[in-house]
Amino acid sequence: MLPDKDGPSGGGGVQDGPGTEDPSVTLFREYLRLKTVHPEPDYARPNSVPQVCPGRVVAVITWVGSRPELKSVVLNSHTDVVPVYEGHWKYDPFAAVKDADGNIYGRGSQDMKCVTIQYIEAIRRLKAAGKRFSRTIHLTFVPDEEVGGHKGMETFVKLPEFHKLNIGFALDEGLANPTNAYTVFYGERNPWWITVRCPGSPGHGSRFVENTAAEKLVSRVINSFLEFREKEKHRLNISECFTLGDVTTVNMTMVKGGMAYNVVPAEMDVSFDLRIPPTVNLQEFEEKIKAWCKEAGEDVTYDFAQKHMDQNFTCTEESDPWWHAFSSTCKAMNMTVKKEIFPAATDSRFIREEGLPAIGFSPMNLTPILLHDHNEYLNEQVFLRGIQVYERLVPALASVPPLSGEE
Repeated sequence: MLPDKDGPSGGGGVQDGPGTEDPSVTLFREYLRLKTVHPEPDYARPNSVPQVCPGRVVAVITWVGSRPELKSVVLNSHTDVVPVYEGHWKYDPFAAVKDADGNIYGRGSQDMKCVTIQYIEAIRRLKAAGKRFSRTIHLTFVPDEEVGGHKGMETFVKLPEFHKLNIGFALDEGLANPTNAYTVFYGERNPWWITVRCPGSPGHGSRFVENTAAEKLVSRVINSFLEFREKEKHRLNISECFTLGDVTTVNMTMVKGGMAYNVVPAEMDVSFDLRIPPTVNLQEFEEKIKAWCKEAGEDVTYDFAQKHMDQNFTCTEESDPWWHAFSSTCKAMNMTVKKEIFPAATDSRFIREEGLPAIGFSPMNLTPILLHDHNEYLNEQVFLRGIQVYERLVPALASVPPLSGEE
């Protein structure tokens, strides 16, 4: 149930009168109030099913089709959300405050609790209308996407329970689009998290010590990575064809080393977050990194905290039955669709690694991209429109005629 008041007293939120708020919006706001936030997400409240990893669960709701032997359609969503800096929020980020414009504030309002409820409400409406489709539909609710999915989808796809779902196609999260268009993602960049270690000669801080770790780190390693970063940034800025998902981003995220002001360190480390599009030859790119390290010194080494090598992407040709069902339905609703490579990482990558087609899509147009940001919100009308979109998309996908090998 909704509380008597919206958010903290004096917070500026508004409360609908009795019975005036759409029940779907009410359910969405209730879900936002569940604190599935890292580092200690409360998974016990939304789910009470067997664990995939200790303390981590995947819930599955199944609507069996009239031909359950056909490949199924999966509607995937993650239940966790990222932490917040509460001092930067207009309202309590877990109070689901709705302002006078119908904007619903809350961590996860865009990423991606909105989609979870849109799936559920679309299925509820379709069932209430007496609909049934040939293909089985599974709703999957997975944990830990926001921390890499290692105890969530990455583990789940290797389990018998996943393969028993007999998946043919999956929908997962996308991003908001500030224009009238909707963004659809058919692939993702590979995240590489790399640490370069630079040993050097130690010594007293009062001397010109030769061959120091800092010299290797700054003038060679860091410069090489950041020079490449500028080239990729330039490629993005000068091309109207490129999106962020089409170029490699490089960000220096950590520097470690040293123990005292007057002691030249024997080693310094620097870490980078790289996101590499599927069009890049990964073996050649790693050779580039090796060359940068060798130029810095024969003793300079690197290792990966994360290194994804899968470059599968989902077919978006009209000849593909799944894509045709998706795109033709969007066209029938007069939706403008923009196809892109997802700039970050989602659970879709684990599904694609299994050789299964997956599309990232969150029906949020005319909406600023606020995932992981302060004051994340979604307007209730955009939210409600998204349910209607899924009411059309789900039947289209679940009615794709039998494919080769399914007859």
